[in-house]
Amino acid sequence: MDNIRIIEIKESIFADNDKEAERIRERLKKERTFLLNVMSSPGSGKTCTLLRTIDALKEDLRIGVMEADIDSSVDAETIAETGVKSIQLHTGGMCHLDAGMTEQGLNELGTEDLDLAILENVGNLVCPAEFDTGAVKNVMILSVPEGHDKPLKYPLIFTVCNALIINKIDVLPYFDFDMEKVIEYAHMRNPKLEIFPISAKTGEGIEAWTTWLKEQVDTWNK
Repeated sequence: MDNIRIIEIKESIFADNDKEAERIRERLKKERTFLLNVMSSPGSGKTCTLLRTIDALKEDLRIGVMEADIDSSVDAETIAETGVKSIQLHTGGMCHLDAGMTEQGLNELGTEDLDLAILENVGNLVCPAEFDTGAVKNVMILSVPEGHDKPLKYPLIFTVCNALIINKIDVLPYFDFDMEKVIEYAHMRNPKLEIFPISAKTGEGIEAWTTWLKEQVDTWNK
């Protein structure tokens, strides 16, 4: 057995990815571009939330968006209608983006003239949370229909995120969703997590979220 080499592949992959992610952040700091990584389940309202976010900030910030999906260009076309730069990233069947894939997207998007670059990651709560993309901040969107127990079931994504958007609060009366419980559970995973209940449909809560985001961008780009 002594002649069998054991290679810790997973550890090596993450270590290399983390180094590349740090290099991306160093590059973005020099370019004064803030990269936001947005993660969530499919159907949580990522694109609708981005549309509201863009509408609130596009007069103050130069914004570009990278839409990551396994296939199609629907989301990128929707974002492009707002007038901001938008590209579609196809992952070739992969359920996440890593630092290298994100950097390819940034190179295609072009960051020299952007204050805020947004990555809409592939929709699921597991794989995207495992890979540092090089983003300055990570945000997760959790929608009311998904239930308030998600921080208990998917701890990592709540741990790595800086902010949690609770979307679709306009349908709270129709679901057994406990806002106090989800906040309690989320803070169990991450006491520093900023939480923003919103409705991307009605616009409720968007101002608090976008005010926080602009403050983060301004601080990074000083």
